[in-house]
Amino acid sequence: MGMDQPAQALPSFARQTGHPCGACHTDFPGLTPFGRQFKMGGYTMGGGKFRTTPFPTGDDATKALADYAKKDDKAKSADKTNTGAVDTGTGDTWVPPIAMMAVFGYTHTQAPQDNDPYNPNDNFTMPQFSLFWGGAITEHVGAFSQWTYDGRSQWGWDNQDIRYANTGKLGTMDVTYGLLADNNPSVGDPWNTVPAWGFPYMSSNVGGEDPGVSTLIDGALGGSVAGAGGYGYFNNLVYLQVSGYRSINHDTLGRLGADPFGAPVIEGVAPYWRAAIEPHWGNHWLEFGTFGMFANVHPWMTDINGIQTQTTDTNRYTDVAFDTQYQYQGDNYWFTLRGTYIHENQSLDASVVTGDAANPSNTLNTLKLYGSLAYGNDNRFVLSGQYFDTWGSSDANLYSVDNGFGNLSPDNNGYVAEVAYIPFINSNSPGYPWANVRVGAKYTYYNKFMGTTENAHDHNTFFLYAWVAM
Repeated sequence: MGMDQPAQALPSFARQTGHPCGACHTDFPGLTPFGRQFKMGGYTMGGGKFRTTPFPTGDDATKALADYAKKDDKAKSADKTNTGAVDTGTGDTWVPPIAMMAVFGYTHTQAPQDNDPYNPNDNFTMPQFSLFWGGAITEHVGAFSQWTYDGRSQWGWDNQDIRYANTGKLGTMDVTYGLLADNNPSVGDPWNTVPAWGFPYMSSNVGGEDPGVSTLIDGALGGSVAGAGGYGYFNNLVYLQVSGYRSINHDTLGRLGADPFGAPVIEGVAPYWRAAIEPHWGNHWLEFGTFGMFANVHPWMTDINGIQTQTTDTNRYTDVAFDTQYQYQGDNYWFTLRGTYIHENQSLDASVVTGDAANPSNTLNTLKLYGSLAYGNDNRFVLSGQYFDTWGSSDANLYSVDNGFGNLSPDNNGYVAEVAYIPFINSNSPGYPWANVRVGAKYTYYNKFMGTTENAHDHNTFFLYAWVAM
C-alpha cells in the first residue's frame, strides 16, 4: 500500500485543543505557525473541555507545552480566534482521540487510461478511507497514527508518527525537544515543504496523474521502513532533526497490509537529517532549510522462475534537498509561497548487473514551486497553484520505451491548479468538534510526461472531491 496524502486536520485535534481547525491550518493539512508548535509539542497540547489523557495527572505537562506555545509571539499572532488563557482540558471526561476520514471523488482524464479494474475514464471512486489515533497518549507522548483502506481490498498502515515531547532551557534559550518514531522519512516534519506533506494534498487513485518517477526520499520508502530519532526547536527559530531508518522484513510488511515488494530494501541503517530556520516579524514567517538522506538499497529482481528476490549487490542513493516557505497572515486571509528542490545521485551497481539500468550512475532532480491564497476566516476559499518539474540522466534500460518512457529520460513537468472550500475552518461545523469537511476541484496539466511531450496532454486530469473527517 502506498503512502497517501492524509488529513492532518482531525476532529480529534479540535476536541483536544478546543481550537477550530483554522488555528493550526491555513487550509488543512497546510500548517500555520501555531500548528507547527502543536506538532513539535507531540500532539499533546490540551485546552478543550475533555481531559487529554486517560488518567488525571497532578502536574499535566501538556500545560507547559500549551503555555509555551501561547506565549510565543508567532503562536499568539497565528491564533487570533483564541485570546484567553490556554488550559489543558481538566474536565472529568476523557474521549479517545480517534477519528476517521473518507474521500469521495470523480476523475476525468483528457484521454482514456488503463484503469483496470475501473472504467477507462469518468470514474466515481473512494480514493481513501482512513482511521486515526490523533492526539495525546500521556502527558508527554502523542501520536498521529493512520490506517487506510486502499479502496479495493485491503487495510494497512499508512502514516505513523509517534513522539515524546517536552520543553526546557538551553542557557537562556527556550527549547522544545523530543524523540520520534515513524515509518516514512519526512512524515514527522512540521513544514509542508517536505515530500510527506507537500501539495497536492489529495489526488485521484485512477487516471494518469502519476508518472511513476521520484527520488528515494520522495515517498519511495513510505510504509516499508521504521525509523527513530530526535529533534529540537531552539529559541523559536532553529529546528534540527536526525533519524535513522531500517527496512521492515517481508513477513511483517504483509501483516501490516503493505506491499512486501513495493520498495527497495535498505542495507543496514539509512540516516535522515533535517535543519530549518524560521525567522518571523509581525505576521510574516520565512523558513529556509535543508533535508536529505543516504541509503544503500537492494532492489527487487525477477528470477528465471518468475520469483521476486533481492539482489545481493546494492544501489546507493544520496538525496540532498533545499526548501523555503513564506507565510503572511492578513486580517481575513493567509498567503503562502513554497519552493522545494531535491537532487539525487544514484550509484546503480545492482541495477546494472540485473539489466534494469544501463548507466552505472545517474542523477535525478525535482523542483516544486507553490503558491496559495486562503481567504475568509469563517468560510474559507483556497486558491492554489503549483509548477512541478522532474529531470535527470537518460538511461536506455531504466527509462526504456518498453516501460512507457519516451526519449529514454525521466522528465516530467506541468502545473496543478486547485480551488477548495472549507466551510468550517474557523467556525463550528454542525458536528463540531466531531466533524469537518473540505470540497475541492483540481486540474493537473502536463507539458511533458514520462520523458516525452508526445501525448503528454492525454494525462491531463480533472479531479473533483469531497473530503469528510469525523
